[in-house]
Amino acid sequence: MTPQEQSVRERLESLGIAFDRFEHPPVATVEDAEQHWSGIDAMHCKNLFLRNQKGNRHYLVILIHSKKADLRAVADQIGDGKLSFASPERLMTHLGVTPGSVSPFGLINDRDHAVRVVLDRDLKAATRLSFHPNINTVTLTIAAEDFTKFLESCGNIVQDVNV
Repeated sequence: MTPQEQSVRERLESLGIAFDRFEHPPVATVEDAEQHWSGIDAMHCKNLFLRNQKGNRHYLVILIHSKKADLRAVADQIGDGKLSFASPERLMTHLGVTPGSVSPFGLINDRDHAVRVVLDRDLKAATRLSFHPNINTVTLTIAAEDFTKFLESCGNIVQDVNV
């Protein structure tokens, strides 16, 4: 088990959040991951780490894996200008992860609560959600209400949008 995964597991356990764990080869994209999802009963998510045009605000956009994010529509709903993908350096600085391992569990590394979380409203229909534990060779599933509990424990601003 990697240190990244261990940190996530410790946080979940400290919050009393149960999870199921699934190992698989490294996957960097939804397309790579889909072939390993059979038997995992959860809504799978796509996680995008973005920045605004000035580079002074960062967003973690979480949406259903099958959706294509309309970044202009997201920007309009959150009241910011043009959004674009943040650099791998910004990703490491703010969430402590590398490209391909972006996950809301990276928020445990955002001690300043600088990253704003943007949730696809359609995630509310899920009973279980799946995410990498900050490493792309494992998937964890947790109950949707436990995901809310996790987000609340992180202290980041969370906003729901239509993606």
